[in-house]
Amino acid sequence: MLLIGGKDLGERALSTLVLVPAVLVATYVGGWLFSLVWALAGCAILYEWGAIAQLERRRAWFAVGVASLLGAAVALEWGSTQYAFSILMLGAAVSAFVVPQQSGFALAGILVAGIACLPVMTLRGGGELGLMAVLFLYAVVWATDVFAYFVGRLIGGPKLWPKVSPNKTWSGSIGGALAGMSAGLAVAFFAGLPSAWPLAAFAFAMSIAGQGGDLAESAAKRFFGVKDTGRLIPGHGGFLDRLDGFAAASLVAVVVALLRNGVDPAAGLLLW
Repeated sequence: MLLIGGKDLGERALSTLVLVPAVLVATYVGGWLFSLVWALAGCAILYEWGAIAQLERRRAWFAVGVASLLGAAVALEWGSTQYAFSILMLGAAVSAFVVPQQSGFALAGILVAGIACLPVMTLRGGGELGLMAVLFLYAVVWATDVFAYFVGRLIGGPKLWPKVSPNKTWSGSIGGALAGMSAGLAVAFFAGLPSAWPLAAFAFAMSIAGQGGDLAESAAKRFFGVKDTGRLIPGHGGFLDRLDGFAAASLVAVVVALLRNGVDPAAGLLLW
């Protein structure tokens, strides 16, 4: 998740100024460029997971994971969501045999990487509606992240889950959720979408899901005994540090979208 603040404010701000425009350009262009950007992000998460989990036979496991992510990305470009997620699940299953002594960690790593990148590829698809679906997702997650931090710092108060993430507060969580809902609503109005108010409620739910993903990643880091999942993004840590909440929110978004419209997930997300 993109978070601004803290001791490394300068590095964080610089990284954000580089990454956000690059991601937005790739999102606008769509197609293979968009899929490649997110597939590479997934591969970066694979690399980080293998390191923090200290997997044996890490290179072989990483190769299986990369092959499954790229295969799933190609399947999505061909318009087959079912094949894409089947490829991911097959890769996860194979990884458990590649690293039998750590099969649970091996399988989980590929699933986490896939969840971080495949849902947003599914939503992007083609056309303006796919673009707006992804921008809606960005707006909800990024607004949640930024405002949860600043509201929490400004108001303070009771901690959300001190044993897992001692800096997070209930005030920040509520402020972030309201900001995420407002940002999603703003995108809906800008795009001229009908029934924008149901989208606001769903944006609020996505924001809560994103915060849950953030807490889950914090719990995982405590389990593995690490502060950050990596150092690939200056001032921010690893890709998993930045995409934890995004992965959870995008997974919720794509599940609901596919249940409502399996042919056009973007329509399933945005048209209520």
